[in-house]
Amino acid sequence: MGHCEVCGNDYDMSFEVHAQGSVHTFDSFECAIHSMAPICDHCGVKISGHGAQSNGQFFCCAHCARAAGRTEIRDHA
Repeated sequence: MGHCEVCGNDYDMSFEVHAQGSVHTFDSFECAIHSMAPICDHCGVKISGHGAQSNGQFFCCAHCARAAGRTEIRDHA
């Protein structure tokens, strides 16, 4: 189908992600996450799950949000 825009692999099972008016081609979820996932504003990890957002900042978890001063964010587990 196409070349992965991250690793360049030409894979017959590649897929497209349509986001914010652009089309991206990847050969794996790993490459898609590497390219498109937001980064935690506290610890720097790529956020591949739900995460949390507050005042334009992204966090991988409530712990990182609280450590960055966002006390309103709580875990629901």
